[in-house]
Amino acid sequence: MNRTPQSEPVEQSSPGYGRSMTYEPVATYLANGLADARVRAAMSLPVQTRTNPPPNVCRRQVLRTNPKGSKTECVFADGTAILVSNFLAYFIRAGDELLFPVELEVADTGTQIYIRNTNPEERRRDVFQAEISYVTQPRKDKRDNLFVAAEVCGPRLGIPAIHLRCETLRDYFDVGDRRRAWDCQPSFYELLRVNPSVSPAELRLAFKLRSLELCTAHAPTDDLRALERAFNTLAQPELRACYDALRNDPASPVLFPWGGFGSLLVAGDLSRDGKTFYASRILSFRPEQNFKQFQAPLRKITFYKDHAIYRDSRHGLEVLFDQVSLPLLWDTSWNQWKHLLGAKVGVKAPFIQSGKYQHRAGAWHLVMWETAVLSRLQVALPPNSADQVTEARRLHHRFGEFAEALDQIRSRLESVPIERGDLQKFCSRLGMPGDFDVALITWKPDYNAFFYKQLCRRARCLYLFRSEYIFDLEKAVVVETPQLGHATYLFSKPANMSQFLAIYSKVTREDILRNRSNVAERLGFLGRLIHGLKLGAWLKDLKACVGEIADYGEDFDGRI
Repeated sequence: MNRTPQSEPVEQSSPGYGRSMTYEPVATYLANGLADARVRAAMSLPVQTRTNPPPNVCRRQVLRTNPKGSKTECVFADGTAILVSNFLAYFIRAGDELLFPVELEVADTGTQIYIRNTNPEERRRDVFQAEISYVTQPRKDKRDNLFVAAEVCGPRLGIPAIHLRCETLRDYFDVGDRRRAWDCQPSFYELLRVNPSVSPAELRLAFKLRSLELCTAHAPTDDLRALERAFNTLAQPELRACYDALRNDPASPVLFPWGGFGSLLVAGDLSRDGKTFYASRILSFRPEQNFKQFQAPLRKITFYKDHAIYRDSRHGLEVLFDQVSLPLLWDTSWNQWKHLLGAKVGVKAPFIQSGKYQHRAGAWHLVMWETAVLSRLQVALPPNSADQVTEARRLHHRFGEFAEALDQIRSRLESVPIERGDLQKFCSRLGMPGDFDVALITWKPDYNAFFYKQLCRRARCLYLFRSEYIFDLEKAVVVETPQLGHATYLFSKPANMSQFLAIYSKVTREDILRNRSNVAERLGFLGRLIHGLKLGAWLKDLKACVGEIADYGEDFDGRI
């Protein structure tokens, strides 16, 4: 290579961190797919070794590099060539040896490629780029050095693991200026101009103010990235605790953000057996990102003193809020009555792939999820959110005020179905106000009101029984449990509703599904409708079962 750069290229990195994880036992390391040989290899010093490449891997010597716009052509001594990114080309010199998959024509971010320095006079480390999956928790080698191991996805070059010492992670993820030593770094608190005891809400306000100041002053891109990195670290409680520990002791364990999952470019050396790359420096890390936009029900948010967390186990999503990003003046008492909230907040953000291992049933399992990048989180509240909060709080107060009366009602519902109007009269005799909705007695926090409202529109009568709603429709009877994970049960229209209820109250759903004592036939059981994610499909099937004509122009996005 004819050119000698005077300065390093801008390092490619993501704006934020993911959540940290608790330390795992050594057994986890073995369960993560990293063999015992690699554990032993972690305890030895790396030695430069020239080994034969695996099958379907090319080994070529670089003749020259030719810049071509957004890419750089890497020409080899045998006359062949490939295209690499300009960032990767910075680390390639004439005479270097490249290892890459046979079919490679363009080396993009995440493509496995190994750059070996063959000039003994140059004190340059080898460079390795690969897509990584899970990164283990910090542990010590035999020299008491803390390190982590990253799994390489589909090790095409025969290198299944990358080992990184904790100070290597610290000097990349936990610093504002990656060109300065750790002891010369300004703290993240100094970058944001806040004190170490700052609250999450104050932290976000400070981040917004500093971002505005830097943008107005046309500050360098690196300064904006450092500010974002500082905020995303301090905004996560676990990462903030880890960073504070580093400020007190620079040799503290360091976690790999998001648990890995992204494109990693590192400099270092290959182990003796060619199976492990020992990274001395991180040159670039780009996590897997997906932009998402969705509606998050307030009832699924867990509220803490200074932050709130939304978790969607079905889609594997996690969003962390503070009082500024979710301006509702909430506190921990909201958890007692949030199930009465029907409001949803709009969420827009890039999401980072993340994961960790959990021990279940005697084995380790990798649990995957996606975490929102807090610096780029946008939240939109519905216009009537304040009114819905007030109404939910009022209903909760009523539940507490009439707790004894509600216990009596639930006790009666355990043995016999009661029509909604009769139940309202019974509530009135117990001193409860007439506007109290008895249907809320068995309502569960995770139930989607769409199903309930669609059935109510079609019902002649509504009966409450145990934790179920029994809807008497014109041409069918529908039983619904107001709780996530329960299907809608359909029955043909009985000749006598009282007889139907008498039979139904003495059997279980298991009896119906297995047709014990011919009970499914006696009740006229037609089948179940799975709620699923597509509300329109459920409503279309319901209409077909009850003899309605489907309206294909309806909007089924879940809004009610």
